[in-house]
Amino acid sequence: MDNTGPFVNVAAFCENVIEDKSGVLTLVRIVDRLIVSAQGTSVPEQMPPTPLNWFLVLMLKSGQARGSVAVTIQPEFPSGLRETPVTFTSYFEGGSRGCNIVTRLGMVLKEPGVYWFRISVGDTLATQVPLEVIYSRTIVPGPQIRQ
Repeated sequence: MDNTGPFVNVAAFCENVIEDKSGVLTLVRIVDRLIVSAQGTSVPEQMPPTPLNWFLVLMLKSGQARGSVAVTIQPEFPSGLRETPVTFTSYFEGGSRGCNIVTRLGMVLKEPGVYWFRISVGDTLATQVPLEVIYSRTIVPGPQIRQ
């Protein structure tokens, strides 16, 4: 294996991120599964479009990498459809120095299943982060009319 960096230190979804004055991150509620619930007398068979406003946090370490490097996030839906990738330019100083990428996903989920977020550093696939979406339907009986 001749990969000399950058390396993935953290790749995670979370509900919130706090950054203190010194740049240290606190990830709040790290998650990898979302349950979309629908309950009522008439519940749609298909999952309704559901907004996702979580954060994707990437923490990368330089290794031997130095200079500007493109970091790309490519979402893929359970159906196999790929969304337009998002690319960030990150600067690496070498060694144990690194960079953090914190991005709010801000997307609409339209189907249950596993969504994959492929993270590439330069032209190399660095990791993949799954997000499982489950659609839970509960049909409850309507009010009974007595005569």
